Amino acid sequence: MPDRRPVIGIVCYGRGSDRERYFLPVAYVAAVRRAAGRVVIIPPEDESAAEILDRVDGVIFAGGGDLDPSRYGQAAHDELYGIDPERDAIELDLAGEVLARRVPSLAICRGLQIINVALGGDLVQHLSDAGPDRIAHRAAMDQSVLHHVRLSPESQVASVCGATAFQVASSHHQGPNRLGEGLRPVAWADDNTVEALEADGHSELLAVQWHPEETAQRDPAQQRLFDWLVKQAGTSGV
Repeated sequence: MPDRRPVIGIVCYGRGSDRERYFLPVAYVAAVRRAAGRVVIIPPEDESAAEILDRVDGVIFAGGGDLDPSRYGQAAHDELYGIDPERDAIELDLAGEVLARRVPSLAICRGLQIINVALGGDLVQHLSDAGPDRIAHRAAMDQSVLHHVRLSPESQVASVCGATAFQVASSHHQGPNRLGEGLRPVAWADDNTVEALEADGHSELLAVQWHPEETAQRDPAQQRLFDWLVKQAGTSGV
């Protein structure tokens, strides 16, 4: 019998400095599988955004390296890393397409930043520059820390997670600055860094700055984000 589980597409991390391999942390795939979904891993330059969406039911915008700041009209900060023009191009196009088609989508860390820039916003390129009161949002370039996040009680993220405050795994040094058109902040760290965004009129999109896949196996609140995505993908009819 055909496998009718919803298919979630994830554009994987770029080829990196050696240009010889793609990769995606296993935690993304595991979280989707726990939610009874299937994953299609998509190389950044493999297809157009329209072609990708023709064969998936939902999308995860995963974490990874920094978005090229020329995409939002800024010069590059010295602390930027992992810029991949191919990945920037396909994910920005994909962001526009998922909004236009109303495809169920979960944007994580870099993914939130992609959504913000795609809608005309920009980023704080290095949070540490914003002042000494900033909390640690990562331990090192590729190492997470746990920190507290508070959510708007009226937000869809809070409704999905079933909580208005919790600890999250965080691994970012950037964040949204000017918000893209129609976006509103719905979660914040203790230093008031925006940690989640929702889009007016697009209840099928959730965007979080933290990494729910890293703690989803032990934290039901974080797993519920993936459960929500797979459920939406299975009923959306896209």
